[in-house]
Amino acid sequence: MSESLPAVPEGVRELEVIGVRHGAFGVSGSGDTSGFGGLVEPIVLPAPAARPFGGWFDEVSDEIELSLAARNVPARDAIERVVIYRDEITYHVRREHLITFATVLRDEPALRYEICLGVTGVHYPAEGAGEMHAVYPFLSITHNTRVFVEVTVPDTDARIPSIVGVYPANDWHERETWDMFGVNFEGHPALTRILMPDDWYGHPQRKDYPLGGIPVEYKGATVPPPDQRRAYN
Repeated sequence: MSESLPAVPEGVRELEVIGVRHGAFGVSGSGDTSGFGGLVEPIVLPAPAARPFGGWFDEVSDEIELSLAARNVPARDAIERVVIYRDEITYHVRREHLITFATVLRDEPALRYEICLGVTGVHYPAEGAGEMHAVYPFLSITHNTRVFVEVTVPDTDARIPSIVGVYPANDWHERETWDMFGVNFEGHPALTRILMPDDWYGHPQRKDYPLGGIPVEYKGATVPPPDQRRAYN
């Protein structure tokens, strides 16, 4: 299959290619039972946006920059890039400024993002020094807007400050992201497993996690674990 780029979605100026996916799930070391083992597809992300962003995005961005400056944090130091994709805005924030950034979103009257709707992990093994992503959606009930914050860290140093002190409801969400992806939220009050058993090894939603598994019995039939099923090549 050709490795040509997909069409650029509406509202995105360009795409950034970070790798190529082979097979439906990019698995290695175990059988791909999907039937799409020969699939070859580029892995693309929206490229950074440039001012003017349009609409209320510029107003919020201006307020964030002013509020950060009032705390002696230049916006260029805290924000790596801004991405506009499908009418949503994402601020890629350096981890050392995450707590300050989250505090600004919560406390500034012109922002008032009262709720952080959690955090989830994403693993991009082909992205080099930024394989691990943590994505936070923030909701302002006062202004009826939503923004996203994304923090990128290398797999070899997957540490991100916990924002539980700013948004206490993120407690269990950070535990789940650590459990599934191995992102260490420093300062979390009790960063323990929440889905997997306490003695579980590894983090199951990482792209490099082996399929493995155990046989499953269903209505008298036994289904073998994924790595022992037939591979379609």
